[in-house]
Order: sequence, then C-alpha cells, then structure tokens
Amino acid sequence: MSIKVIKDFSEKAKTEAELGEKLKACLKIKELLILSKEYGYEIDEEELYPPNEPQFTADQLSERMAKALLRA
Repeated sequence: MSIKVIKDFSEKAKTEAELGEKLKACLKIKELLILSKEYGYEIDEEELYPPNEPQFTADQLSERMAKALLRA
C-alpha cells in the first residue's frame, strides 16, 4: 500500500510546481516525510529504500536524497 502512496505523492510533485520545488529542497528523509504529511500522504520510510523500486526520479530530488533513495 505504501508504495502506491509514494508513487501518488511523486506524481503530484510532478504536476504541482510548488510541491516539486519543496521536494527538491529536502535534504533529509525526515524532511521528505514531513512534507508528504503536509500534503496528506502517509509514507512508510522503509518503503523508500532499495531494494524497493524507486518512485522518484533524480530530477525530483536533491543530489543527496537521490543518492540515498535511487539505485546507482
């Protein structure tokens, strides 16, 4: 269930410029989780990390977050 929530949050960030900018500004997982809650998405932190399939693209995330969440 949480993977779908992450995907939905990611898709919303692609279509809403303000949310997209806020997501890109997140440097820590905690900031991403707080931001997602502000927009009504309850994300399970464990679902963000590999080996789960990444739900964000590198251009949506700060360089630091991309390294943490996306497969190299």
